[in-house]
Amino acid sequence: MRKIIQIKGHIIRDDILKQIDASCEQYNGSYQVLELNIGKKVDDISTATIALEISDEGFTLILNELTNLGISIPSTESPVLLKTSEKDKTVPDDFYSTTNHPTEVYLDGKWFKVQKQRMDGVLVVKNGEIICTKLRDVKAGDAIVCGSEGVRIKTEAAENDDHDFAFMVNEVSSERRVEIAVNQLAVEMKQIKEKNGKIVFVAGPVVIHTGGMVAFQDMIRKGFVSGVLSGNALAVHDIERDLYGTSLGVNLDTGKVVKGGHKHHMRAINAVNKSGSIAAAVADQTIKSGIMYELVKNNIPFVLAGSIRDDGPLPDTLMDLIQAQEAYAQMIQDADMVIMLSTMLHSIGTGNMLPSWVKTVIVDINPAVVAKLVDRGSAQAHGLVTDVGLFLTLLNQQL
Repeated sequence: MRKIIQIKGHIIRDDILKQIDASCEQYNGSYQVLELNIGKKVDDISTATIALEISDEGFTLILNELTNLGISIPSTESPVLLKTSEKDKTVPDDFYSTTNHPTEVYLDGKWFKVQKQRMDGVLVVKNGEIICTKLRDVKAGDAIVCGSEGVRIKTEAAENDDHDFAFMVNEVSSERRVEIAVNQLAVEMKQIKEKNGKIVFVAGPVVIHTGGMVAFQDMIRKGFVSGVLSGNALAVHDIERDLYGTSLGVNLDTGKVVKGGHKHHMRAINAVNKSGSIAAAVADQTIKSGIMYELVKNNIPFVLAGSIRDDGPLPDTLMDLIQAQEAYAQMIQDADMVIMLSTMLHSIGTGNMLPSWVKTVIVDINPAVVAKLVDRGSAQAHGLVTDVGLFLTLLNQQL
């Protein structure tokens, strides 16, 4: 069958025609470009009219692929296809798989904005709302959006976003002037703070190892940190630093290994266990300084997600994976900006939960880590390749 579609997006930059060609070959179809209007620059939006000769099933699959790539397909106001889940944690095979872009669904004669937008979810109709839902949370009897008819992605929102957030482009490079990037980021953060916005940090233990904790503590006191997402290690080494002046047994002032320092992190965990929690250890003055101290003292929420490699862990560390994921998702709700500091797994995990309109910055000395987050679908992430301790020190000076 022959169907004609109009598409809009980064057709040239993202090599969309090549991907259409590959999909047509995969689904035993063919295509013809009837019209192509190219923007003046490679990053400009282009439009195209394309004729597809393909089966109904192949056509639906190609539409899903295009929308997942952020391509806008002007939708006729066709009612969305709903099917019922027959079993908990399962959906029909032709379910619509979500992206992190703003999405709308045409139901009962009008367009509904999808709630709790994130990538790799399914769309469930409940109480007059369309909710982006993890597969594990689907219940038998839920109404599931299937196919791509009656679904549209509002990619224009990203194009019309605040262009001041352009201090870095998505290409990863270690050759940018860190000072310029940090200065412009500080301006953004001040604007968010002035409107009582929300800035969440995802931080790894490298913040401690590189000496960035002093600047980070000051940023907490200044009110630029709305929440912190991390693992067991950041808190352990932060508390180790407060109690013994070391991180991983290395004196952070001299850079020298301390005799017996290899057990300092275990002694730190033991001290917190005696108090009962990090907050209790702050209250009884076991912990007298550090990142965790400032978070508790300034009533800033934090989530520590555990892993199989954790020593201890600390009593505050969530070792239930599902519980930790839910706590992370709750923390980043309504976030205006998320800044990720040298922790690949926590950054990618958080990035997968974020809608595409949340300003996202990832800082790491390893360019591969920065690139990987973008490759995993968080195309809105802006990367800065530099030492985290240097980054935090410069950023705090500008704030």
